[in-house]
Amino acid sequence: MSDIRFIIIGIIMIFFSFIILGVFGGNFQTSNIEINEFENCFEYSENNEPTPIDCSEKLRNQSIFFGTIIILIIGGVVALLKGIKGDWDNRVKPEDMVGPSRGNQNDENNSENI
Repeated sequence: MSDIRFIIIGIIMIFFSFIILGVFGGNFQTSNIEINEFENCFEYSENNEPTPIDCSEKLRNQSIFFGTIIILIIGGVVALLKGIKGDWDNRVKPEDMVGPSRGNQNDENNSENI
């Protein structure tokens, strides 16, 4: 039996990392093209003219963004694997158990006491 908490956490982490990559990744994709094709890098905004910036700063920001996404995906995969391999749900002390099997033990103990 698996540990469902880790499976859910892993799925959520992987899902949101792909959502973040899809929403914000386009900005960093264009910066990569700009760095490789042109000598100058610019920061674009809707209200102002393009501002020249240092290409190494733009590359550093891109690396940090993709590094964060990769860490989130790897963390999600690790959580999934831990959830699939985990047996924490099965390691419950008999006195902490609830449900039908716990009720049968109480009935046996009560019949011995009568």
